[in-house]
Amino acid sequence: MTSTQIFYKLLIVSLLFLSSCSKENDPEPGLYFPPPDAPWKKVTPASLNWDESKIPELRAFLVASNSRAFIVLKDGKIVIEEYMGKELWGDPPVDFNVNSAWYWASAGKTLTAVLIGKAEAQGKINLDAKTSDYLGTGWTSLELTQENKITVRHQLTMTTGLDDDAAKNFYTDPIYLTYLADPGTRWAYHNGPYTLLDDVMTNATGKTLNAYLAEEIKSKTGMDGQFNKQGYNNVYYSTARSIARFGLLLLNKGKWKQDQIIPEDYYNLMINSSQNMNISYGYLTWLNGKSSFMEPESQTVIPGALTPSAPADMFAAMGKSFQIVNIVPSKNIVVIRMGDEPGTSSIPFQFQDDLWKKLNEIIKEDEEIE
Repeated sequence: MTSTQIFYKLLIVSLLFLSSCSKENDPEPGLYFPPPDAPWKKVTPASLNWDESKIPELRAFLVASNSRAFIVLKDGKIVIEEYMGKELWGDPPVDFNVNSAWYWASAGKTLTAVLIGKAEAQGKINLDAKTSDYLGTGWTSLELTQENKITVRHQLTMTTGLDDDAAKNFYTDPIYLTYLADPGTRWAYHNGPYTLLDDVMTNATGKTLNAYLAEEIKSKTGMDGQFNKQGYNNVYYSTARSIARFGLLLLNKGKWKQDQIIPEDYYNLMINSSQNMNISYGYLTWLNGKSSFMEPESQTVIPGALTPSAPADMFAAMGKSFQIVNIVPSKNIVVIRMGDEPGTSSIPFQFQDDLWKKLNEIIKEDEEIE
């Protein structure tokens, strides 16, 4: 074989290797990522073979349930975008619109999970390290040997074993963080230990929650908004389109275009069962399509899927007052709902199912008309 032939063979092998690497890092086929300084591309429901005649019925449902914003993305493009009601602030408040901010409530937990994963990838947090490594000893009222059994992973999975009594569920003072069960043996939706993840992250990274978010997520995705301190809680506020950008990041397996923002192995842990007590819960993320689920403030295991009317592969960030971020990989769809409370449940399982019944009447086909 001549030197020229060897050169060309090596060249071909190199090109094939580079092509393979490129494909591995590509976004999901056909996904569009909105730029930060240009209009967000839209596509009509009719072009997707969706039933437009059912959209007024969906809007009436949203209005009746005190919604403020509703967005459906298909392949990253806006198919449905509705705004209704009034803003939170103003005298008098103006109509809610594309620039209006609203709170994420506990949907912000999933955003916190993403930040923890980013810090872990940077070697700043060890999920299996004891929480006291980052908060110092005495962050609970437990004996030191018991306190040191609680890890960051337990906080991410709601399995710290600390008493989640409703009267003190949100409190983060040590006096309210008392023993109920060994870590990893009991699932309970407990806000106090979750909120302390913010301090874990701040102490581990040396940056404020908002500064770290801006550097690692917002600067890359074009998200707006920020965490605001409200009592014991850090509550995220943003526009509906900002939370839609977050949903798109999750839809694309933690990548924004070719930038792997959420490490792939951590992303997979987020969207799969994190323990065997509430199998519909990952890392601060709700999972559909499982054989059972548990609700906040309850130890009852309920048979069936979280949202039977939604696709089985859907996963979600969800919060009080029915803040919803639904991600459906099989359909390349993201659904956003922000608004006031239309009912009494602390997490919108029933409302979410009712919403998907309406959506199923619209989403008839997934293929765009040529």
